[in-house]
Amino acid sequence: MRPLAASYMQRRNGGPDVYQLAQLNVASMKAPLDSPVMADFAGNLERINKLAEESPGYVWRLESDAGDATAFRPLGEHVLVNLSVWADLESLSRYVYKSSHVEIMRRRREWFDRMDAAYMVLWWVPAGHRPTIEEALDRLQTLRANGPSLAAFNFGHAYGPPDSASPNAAFGLGDACPA
Repeated sequence: MRPLAASYMQRRNGGPDVYQLAQLNVASMKAPLDSPVMADFAGNLERINKLAEESPGYVWRLESDAGDATAFRPLGEHVLVNLSVWADLESLSRYVYKSSHVEIMRRRREWFDRMDAAYMVLWWVPAGHRPTIEEALDRLQTLRANGPSLAAFNFGHAYGPPDSASPNAAFGLGDACPA
């Protein structure tokens, strides 16, 4: 990974604990979660969720009493949502692209339909804030409607937190999606 933009690393005030990074991704399943098509994905959920929770920079993730987010279906029965909060862009990027999570991403097309619109969105939240599904879906819609901005962005066109030296200056993290 390339070093993050200097504007991201230079905080104007408050230090690194003022903002945290929220992320939402959605995926349209090729078959019901309990089907043979989805069995390998479902069988890896606990392992991948544990990996996230043990990763440096992990803060929080949406989960039901069952320990995952598969029960939440705000976009329909065949669309899964994943919502989490991380300390910063680098922590999330390291988990997504540099851990064994990448093995699951490489197999994404086995389980999920290709989506024409953006399916992942990032945005900054005040430290301690836990975004709702509705808030996250609003951010995804903002990204789809307006493209990347400080309000809603992605890894390819990322923005530093609002308290960075240049919060409105986009930069890319340099990681290509391995899927």
